[in-house]
Amino acid sequence: MLEKIKDLTKSLGPGFIIASVVLGPGSIAVASRIGSEEGYSFLWVIILAAICMIVYTSMAVRFGVTKKESMLETIAEKYGRWFAVLIGISSFMSASSFQFGNNLGIGIGMEGITGIDERVWPFFFTSLAIMLLFWATNLYKVLEKLMMVLVMIMILAFFVNLLLTAPDLTQLAKGFLPLSLKLDDMDIVAALVATTFAVNGAIYQSYLVQNKGWKESNLKRGLNDSYMGIFFLALISILIIITSAAALKPQGITVNSAADMALQLEALFGSYAKIIFSLGLCAAAFSSLMVNAVIGGGLLSDGLGLGGSMNEKMPKVFTAVVLLLGMLVAVFFRGDVIYALIIAQASTIMSVPLIAIGMYLILNNKQVMGKFRNNPRHNILAILGFLLISFIVYFLYSRLLTFLSTV
Repeated sequence: MLEKIKDLTKSLGPGFIIASVVLGPGSIAVASRIGSEEGYSFLWVIILAAICMIVYTSMAVRFGVTKKESMLETIAEKYGRWFAVLIGISSFMSASSFQFGNNLGIGIGMEGITGIDERVWPFFFTSLAIMLLFWATNLYKVLEKLMMVLVMIMILAFFVNLLLTAPDLTQLAKGFLPLSLKLDDMDIVAALVATTFAVNGAIYQSYLVQNKGWKESNLKRGLNDSYMGIFFLALISILIIITSAAALKPQGITVNSAADMALQLEALFGSYAKIIFSLGLCAAAFSSLMVNAVIGGGLLSDGLGLGGSMNEKMPKVFTAVVLLLGMLVAVFFRGDVIYALIIAQASTIMSVPLIAIGMYLILNNKQVMGKFRNNPRHNILAILGFLLISFIVYFLYSRLLTFLSTV
């Protein structure tokens, strides 16, 4: 038994890296705020988003273990460089938007710990990330080990706290059913979908699998790793919603700060809840800040035909640009930080339609994928996921434009 657990641990890696980038401070803020305001009502959205993420990530794994060339290089070869460039640019813009939220999360987390102004910390952590980017001898291995530890710590903390908050099991069960949905709820749905379904992360799974050196014989291992990462990703969001709904909603507390989010951990950590939560928020923010920038910079560079490996120069340069853009916006931002985190989280799905189309075309190309191409079940689920995300993007644009007009 111990040997099987050891082998399973060794096989994990890319799935946890993707989980860590999607699970940033925006995800924590979204889940906490929605749980405190809406209770358990939207738990079903996490399940739906997880299913969509599984479909697209499994597509990326199948490509990664069977092909030597990258996904965007293959798209450029089969459908034109312009298509790969559009995907690269949209991924870069999405990553930059998400990076804004990561920097805000680091700022409010460190201010909660030290009392030092939140605008100071993005400078420090962005500098640390850039140093890691250019001087780490094996960036992939560093990220793999760090993300696995951080994800497991967050799961443990929220699971123990869940046991102490004693949620209403009847209402909790109802939350997994879409009993009612209004058009006014679409911004909530969009933000929650983005906590779990991030196709820019899914497509990058193919790069991580290739970097890991996995081949066709490792397909089952790669799929299991992806499923495990997505399971933990969805589990953390669900745990946060449940604990927030059980601990904050009955008291009428709406999440407007890190201190408000920390109240849900008081059952476990008492007076130390704010510090513990702020540390977790910083850990989530820094892990997401680093990997998110790598994805945005790597996909833009590969889309432009300048290389997609972090061992090459241009992916590192574009990654540094993402880091700096997110830092500058966060430092000069003024407004409702928690709402800004939610908008930044939701805006990550803007790049999804293009990426989803590109992945769908490649995974259905018999010449490219052969026996590993999508089967009818894959295609049905992939199309449903695409329709879901496109519908949400339609509503999100108006919300995002309204928000930007107030900044």
